[in-house]
Amino acid sequence: MARTATHRIDSAIERVFREAYGQAVATLVRVFGDISIAEDAVQDAFVVAGERWSTDGIPPNPAGWIVTTARRRAIDTLRRSNRGRELYGQIAATQQAVADEIEDEPVEDDQLRLIFTCCHPALREEHQIALTLRLVGGLGVDEVARSFLVGEAAMAKRLVRAKYKIKAANVPYRIPAEADLPHRLRSVLAVLYLIYNTGADGSGRGQLRSDAIRLARSVAALMPDEPEVSGLLALMLLNESRMRSRNLEGDLVLLRDQDRAKWDGALISEGHAIVRACIRQDRPGPYQLQAAIQAVHCAADSYEATDWPQIVTIYNQLYAMTGGPVVALNRAIALAETDGPGVALAEMDELTTLDGYHLFHAARGTMLRRLGRTGDARRAFETAASLAVTDADRRFLDRQIGELASG
Repeated sequence: MARTATHRIDSAIERVFREAYGQAVATLVRVFGDISIAEDAVQDAFVVAGERWSTDGIPPNPAGWIVTTARRRAIDTLRRSNRGRELYGQIAATQQAVADEIEDEPVEDDQLRLIFTCCHPALREEHQIALTLRLVGGLGVDEVARSFLVGEAAMAKRLVRAKYKIKAANVPYRIPAEADLPHRLRSVLAVLYLIYNTGADGSGRGQLRSDAIRLARSVAALMPDEPEVSGLLALMLLNESRMRSRNLEGDLVLLRDQDRAKWDGALISEGHAIVRACIRQDRPGPYQLQAAIQAVHCAADSYEATDWPQIVTIYNQLYAMTGGPVVALNRAIALAETDGPGVALAEMDELTTLDGYHLFHAARGTMLRRLGRTGDARRAFETAASLAVTDADRRFLDRQIGELASG
């Protein structure tokens, strides 16, 4: 019984961490004006939650409990040092001024302010993205490191440098002026999409996807004439429309096998409308093109009825614009439906920079299997399984290996 209760508390803390960490940090940054103070206080609050919730029970509003506890911990910490007492006095004296400034800004969203703070041009772009994933997305240092394909220790140093740079440069915690918004746009959009994809890759992380979509809507309201913002929002909505059919009892379901009756028609309609509006503006960008590809997928009644030639055409445009190896991989997967698996495999085999990417080996395994090269396919799937990050991906790849072994 005790073990069950402990597991329930641990699960609750994990859920609240996923749902509330980013908002709690963002709120405390607004209150204290210091990222390190906010982050340390929120982490302390989760430690306290682990101790108290096991005896007092889970509070009715656990996210609010975390914010309140973190704020009190931060105040206690500040009061214990000379510099802290000075800073605490400044905070108390300027609380109303800060509140008035926030009320005058176009979007009342602490997380959005924190994103723009992290994406300040004083920081290098990779530092901007890494810091936002950590603070707003609530990703662990190891998860952020995997996003950049670097070691955890190296990423920890990168995050420390980024926070120091923000403090040393006295970067303000606010939505920038309208004239400065475009200069931060690329990093902001990259961060939002990474947060969304992190929510899509792990079970129980739906809050990350919801946050990313909500923040994308806020940025779109700030910058209604920027089609790439609208393109990213459409891309998220169209991806989200299929989310209920992507997993069956925790197992990954490929696009060709998904139950399209479970797709969310309202999200598809909204995404299609945004894509059409972007096309009318005739200022194509990478997110708009990716959204257009997803719009074609969502318009088809079945996998076989998908307009694959159109998808290949859009991928050609996207590759010409970005030149990225992941785009080339996805283009090759689409080519398999128009020109056959042999052509696709030949394209994939040129993408040597993706050797550490599990989806590259999974895609090769699929093409090899379709070509009847069972042994090579099994080896490709085994490599993919060894590189896979999520349990759902590993289970899917293990099933492919098992099918090849028994077939």
